[in-house]
Formats: sequence, structure tokens, C-alpha cells
Amino acid sequence: MSAPAEIPDLVARSRDLARQRGFITSTRHETGRLLAALAASRAGTLAELGTGTGVGSAWLSSGARKEARIVSAELDPSLAGDVQQIFADVDNVEIVAGDWSALEEHAPFSLLFVDVREVMEQIDVLANLLEPGGIAVLDDFVPSVHWPPIVDGQVDVVREQWLTDERFAAVELLIDEGASLVIATRR
Repeated sequence: MSAPAEIPDLVARSRDLARQRGFITSTRHETGRLLAALAASRAGTLAELGTGTGVGSAWLSSGARKEARIVSAELDPSLAGDVQQIFADVDNVEIVAGDWSALEEHAPFSLLFVDVREVMEQIDVLANLLEPGGIAVLDDFVPSVHWPPIVDGQVDVVREQWLTDERFAAVELLIDEGASLVIATRR
């Protein structure tokens, strides 16, 4: 790892909530550092679809410009309330209790972090949520050395669709030996 071992306070607090709530996985540090770096390059509204305990939003916040706004949607109202407490003193972060479509009113997004597989399948809807030049970061893919990408003996059609859609310039990045993500920039 070529980054400091320390993590931002909001990330640590979000990870503590994940442990308390029994979340097995949260946004990896490598993914989080990438989100922070991308957020630093963006103005406007950044979003996370699938807040969970807020780890992704915390990483976005750690890199975001002061004038950027971050919105995130969490389906579980109780969990959304806990995450809202973590971000209570952060002026540019809003945690919405509701499904991911609740964020449509906040679009267009300059950066969109999608951490829910079922949402990734909605490429047309997500494409329309991004401003021209907007970036979608799609997390939690299993690396594949094949094309088209094969996972568990089947073509990963979601990943294939994002990597071949002409509306995007897209690339898959290996985050660690067992995880990859897709970055897709809206043309």
C-alpha cells in the first residue's frame, strides 16, 4: 500500500458503526482513497447510492472540495439516522432515508459511487443522473482475467455493459487481489 495507514476520523466513525451493526464488509481503504482522490477533482454534487454505515460517504467527504455537496441514500431508516448522527457536524453532507431513487432530485452528479449491484444494473437511469464528464464508480466486482468477464462460470453482464457502453469511457481497476471496480466517465 502506498498510502498512509491513518484513516480520516469520519471514516473511522463509520467503520465503528459498521462493526456495531454487524456489517461484514465496508468500502475498502483502497477504494476509499480512490474516492477521496476523485472527489478532490470534482465540483458540484457527489452522491453515494447505498450508504450502509456511511464509509463511502466519509471517504468522499475526506477528499471533497469545500464547495462540493455530497448526498447519500440509505434504505433502512434506523441506519440512516445513525449515519446522519456521524455527519451531523459536516455541512456539505446529507444522508437521505430512502431508496436510491430518492437521490434523483439532487442530480445531475459530478461523481456517483454505486455500491449496490441491483442499482448498477440500471445503467440507463444512472447515465441520466450524471452530468457530462461525470464519473460513476461501481464497486465490488470479482476480478476476471477473461473477456467477456466470467464470474462463477457466467458472464458478468453488468460489468460487460458498463465497460462497453458508448456513453462512457470506462476502465476496470484491480483494487486488491480479490476485488475490482469500474470507473466510467460520461461522455
